Amino acid sequence: MNVNDLAQKMGDACYGFLALNFLWGLYCVIMAFRRLWQLGFANRQKQNEFLEELMTKLQARQYTAAAEMTQDDQRALPQLAHVAIVNRTIGYDPLRQLLTELLQHDVLGELEYRTGWIATTIKSGPLLGLFGTVLGMMAAFGRIGSGVKVNPEMIAKDISIALICTAMGLATAIPFNFMLSAINVRIRLLQESLASGVVRILEHFKTSQRA
Repeated sequence: MNVNDLAQKMGDACYGFLALNFLWGLYCVIMAFRRLWQLGFANRQKQNEFLEELMTKLQARQYTAAAEMTQDDQRALPQLAHVAIVNRTIGYDPLRQLLTELLQHDVLGELEYRTGWIATTIKSGPLLGLFGTVLGMMAAFGRIGSGVKVNPEMIAKDISIALICTAMGLATAIPFNFMLSAINVRIRLLQESLASGVVRILEHFKTSQRA
C-alpha cells in the first residue's frame, strides 16, 4: 500500500471519527440539559413558593417537617436545604463551608464535566475536518503527481473527501457552540438562584444560633 492509498483510507476513516465526535458531543449536550432540568425549578416563582413554605417551617422551629419536605426532592436547592437542616447543630461557619463544597462538587461538578467535553467536541470538530481535508488533498495531488494517467473521477472523490470532512467539522462546531452558550447561561442562572436560596436558609440558622 502506497502513501496515496493510505491517505485515502485514513481520509475515509475521518468520517467515522467525525461521526463519533458529533455523537459524543450530542450526548453531553442532552445530559447537560437533562441535569439542569433535574436540578432547577421550572421558574423563579416556583422556587420562591418553595422557599416561603420552607422558611415558614424553619421559623416555627418545625425542623422535622422541614426535613421531610426536602428529603425526597431531587432538585438542588431542596437537597442543600435538607443537608443544612440535618447538620444545623455544627455551627454557621462549618455549615456554610459544607454547603459550598456540596454546591461545587455534587451540584455543579457534573455540569462542568459535561460543558468541558462539549467544548472539546467544538474544538475537535474543525481539527478532525482539517485532518480529513489534508489527507484528501494529499491523495488527490499524489495521484496527479504519480505521472500516470489519472481518472478524473478518482481525483474528484479525493477532493470530495476533503470538502466533506471540512463541512462535517464545521457542522459539529457551529451548532454545539450555540448549545454550549445556552447551557452556560442556564448554569449561571442556576447558580444565582441557588445562591440566593442558600443565603436565606443560612441566615436563618445564623440568627437562630445567636438566639
